[in-house]
Amino acid sequence: MAGALTEVLGEVLVAADGEEVAVSALAARGVSLVGLYFGCSLSGPCAQLGASLAAFYGRFRGEAAAAGAQRLEIVFVSAEQEQQQWQEAVRAMPWLALPFAEKHRKFDCLPAAVASWHRPKCCNMITLCPEHSKPFCSQNKDQRALRMLLLAVLAWGEPGLWSEVPSAALQLKLWNKYRVSNIPSLIFIDASTGKVVCRNGLLVIRDDPEGLEFPWGPKPFSEVVAGPLLRNNGQTLDSSALEGSHVGVYFSAHWCPPCRSLTRVLVESYRKIKEAGQKFEILFVSADRSEDSFKQYFSEMPWVAVPYADEARRSRLNRLYGIQGIPTLIVLDSQGEVITRQGRVEVLNDIECREFPWHPKPVLELTDSNAVQLNEGPCLVLFVDSEDDGESEAAKQLIQPIAEKIIAKYKAKEEEAPLLFFVAGEDDMTDSLRDYTNLPEAAPLLTILDMSARAKYVMDVEEITPEIVEAFVSDFLADKLKPEPI
Repeated sequence: MAGALTEVLGEVLVAADGEEVAVSALAARGVSLVGLYFGCSLSGPCAQLGASLAAFYGRFRGEAAAAGAQRLEIVFVSAEQEQQQWQEAVRAMPWLALPFAEKHRKFDCLPAAVASWHRPKCCNMITLCPEHSKPFCSQNKDQRALRMLLLAVLAWGEPGLWSEVPSAALQLKLWNKYRVSNIPSLIFIDASTGKVVCRNGLLVIRDDPEGLEFPWGPKPFSEVVAGPLLRNNGQTLDSSALEGSHVGVYFSAHWCPPCRSLTRVLVESYRKIKEAGQKFEILFVSADRSEDSFKQYFSEMPWVAVPYADEARRSRLNRLYGIQGIPTLIVLDSQGEVITRQGRVEVLNDIECREFPWHPKPVLELTDSNAVQLNEGPCLVLFVDSEDDGESEAAKQLIQPIAEKIIAKYKAKEEEAPLLFFVAGEDDMTDSLRDYTNLPEAAPLLTILDMSARAKYVMDVEEITPEIVEAFVSDFLADKLKPEPI
């Protein structure tokens, strides 16, 4: 256990009294599950979480005192920028924390225009707080300024929820490794392997406060969804009717403007796929605030839904897929395994559904609809001169073998690839991205952009070759590149 956890957490953790605790010592305590708590003492939602998380943790500590073994440990991964704030936060916590590391650089705060911008009328994504009660919209319209604003929000999340992002190497590595895009977040990992067991630990605390379902590992889709499903005419059918079909698990709500926009497109996509003779069904998992709203919204949908009254099953599906924002469309194969978590992007990019069931591509062409993926972690972006008709396709072919190699390597370890790969041509989105990240106008231009850390890595050479790209990626993964601030 010590080797896997040490790779994730480093050698030493810190207790509330300031005492250092060796990560290797967790094995002797009997710890089998570690909860990584990403938070910040300045965040209101983190403060609200504190009492329920402390009570939850206390039950396991009480069990440990009685049984002589502690199954669960929680580790605080802080977003604090000041050591005094970090010390005060840690002193109030009964669990352990990553040591505070002096920041090797600090980032400017958000521009005032961004910090004050909240819930505009038009948006393309809503991020959900743990209780699904505080949505945040991110704008993406044609105006150049709003595109830049979108990119700023992609990097920072909701003002007030996302404090300044930690830039210390280990902490930043964890934020990127687990694709944490908002706080508070609680991710459970297996102490013996370091692999993710549950991405949405906050729902675990809400749904299983006594810890009866410990260790909350993933279950097959067929088991989680088991039970009656609804059609909008009131008819019911058993979830076994989904067997043998591709399934789109659609997390959405009527109060969410981007959800309603996507639903209109998705209805047409659903019709085209069914008319093509494909075995495909969509399962609506509502985040509506009332059953009346659910019924009104579901009346527009030709597919099936989990009954609104079955809150436990809806929550288990959210937990299974670690849903943090809506609309989200998870596409499953006929065996219930995930094909893509980016169904929303695929539907919008493939209106004719020619590429259904949308197996992920190693390299994406940057568009308005998939730009939100820049927030998922470090991204290699190769900027090209798209006025040359074949330039974008040639760039994709150049990067693809390297992307496939990286993806296969991490898939073999049952881990997500540490990089996403994009080719960016010449359009308003690309111009906005260059402006926001202060990149030169050169093409070709090879970059790695880490929006959450507000860091960039740039290789400006006259000719991009596979050898140059592979060396650039290898150096990045080995922490040999020096970041520039965005």
